[in-house]
Amino acid sequence: MRVAIAGAGLAGLSCAKYLTDAGHTPIVLESRDVLGGLVAAWKDSDGDWYETGLHAFFGAYPNMLQLLKELGIEDRLQWKEHTLIFNQPDKPGTLSRFDVPDIPSPFNVIASILRNKDMLTWEQKIRFAVGLLPAVVRGQKYVEDMDRYSFLEWLKRQGVDERVTSDVFIAACKALTFINPDEVSATILLTALNRFLQERYGSKIAFLDGSPTERLCSPIVDYITERGGQVRLNAPLKEILLNADGTVKAYLIRGLNGAEDEVFTADVYVSAMSVDPMKVMLPKPWKQMEFFKKLEGLEGVPVINLHLWFDRKLTEIDHLLFSRSPLLSVYADMSNTCREYANPNRSMLELVLAPAKDWIAKSDEEIVAATIAELEKLFPDHFGGDNPATLLKSHVVKTPRSVYKATPGRQQYRPAQVTPIANFYLAGSYTMQRYLGSMEGAVLSGKLTAQAISEALPVANSSNLQTLTRPPATNAATA
Repeated sequence: MRVAIAGAGLAGLSCAKYLTDAGHTPIVLESRDVLGGLVAAWKDSDGDWYETGLHAFFGAYPNMLQLLKELGIEDRLQWKEHTLIFNQPDKPGTLSRFDVPDIPSPFNVIASILRNKDMLTWEQKIRFAVGLLPAVVRGQKYVEDMDRYSFLEWLKRQGVDERVTSDVFIAACKALTFINPDEVSATILLTALNRFLQERYGSKIAFLDGSPTERLCSPIVDYITERGGQVRLNAPLKEILLNADGTVKAYLIRGLNGAEDEVFTADVYVSAMSVDPMKVMLPKPWKQMEFFKKLEGLEGVPVINLHLWFDRKLTEIDHLLFSRSPLLSVYADMSNTCREYANPNRSMLELVLAPAKDWIAKSDEEIVAATIAELEKLFPDHFGGDNPATLLKSHVVKTPRSVYKATPGRQQYRPAQVTPIANFYLAGSYTMQRYLGSMEGAVLSGKLTAQAISEALPVANSSNLQTLTRPPATNAATA
């Protein structure tokens, strides 16, 4: 069966990969000239990469890890020491660590919290532990029910000290969802915390050894094309054409550079676009259907990613860092964390600005200047005195609509991968799956979509899709 997939992000590519495993022939149609969607990356005139986001991989990403294993590229993940590192704004230039010992979960995470003496008092640690018990003991249904509250409201209901929020969870919320605890749904953070507590290496972090476009997306494309599928760039979807019964007749692909539009037909059609362009592309007859009306309850959150090259080393730390800055979310010196970006003499900081709603319309110069002002607090030894660090160049990547904005009440609007239209399916991290909007959520959604198509339209003598089980913990244990 020919399956046309609109969008070559991780959701679309993973969907195509698993469709080929099931014996189908996917054709991925990407509007831009680059793979990856929200993990896209580009090379500048100097040959340096800059990316859509700072992409950290967690041990609690079972479907991503399984995909890498199936592609034979799991060695491209550079696993870091099992720890979480936070800046201390009240002590510029100093760090606080939550070192996770290699013992069974959840005792490893609990031990890391108990051993940290910089950020939380014993009373705060106990209150937080007691507050978290309902989420651990009562399971996922309780977690889903908490979507009615923001994470800050949930913490207050558990009697957790507000300093726990300011010290730990502002940074965590901005890193995972790009918004603050008073905006984000409690379900999102509780889901992440459950994964970290229940899986021995769930909170362990890895970086890819190069750009996501080359080191992650291209191998998926090779896998697809070697098995008869196709991936086409510069093929923007202009319109979804319908049959008289409301099913999809064809995708209309916009012709570029004076070329005529193309009517592209298939047996089955998938949208692997983000939720905002998907809403724009909805055919008028579908907009009256309750299933598609619910999409109006979802919208993407703005995100800004920065790359700053300096004339010297600012840090030797080979890890993700939580800035605890009012402007910045997380950052890493990619010259330390990523093999392809390695430089022993100079730093390239990649930083996420969040929340970005008040900055997305500002100029690159304003954004860089504000970021440098924050870096002066994070690295006082390198920006003070007579010989401050010099910024050599910068790139600012703005994504006005990224992953869906996970505010309270959004869970009810997240659609299934199977739609009321017989030959039309959805993929994307905004669709309903057990992970938040993330790389893991995108891969899982694509896998679920491929599974639904294969169950509805099985191909004789095809191999079965991989089961949705967690890969062995050793995948995340090899630092």
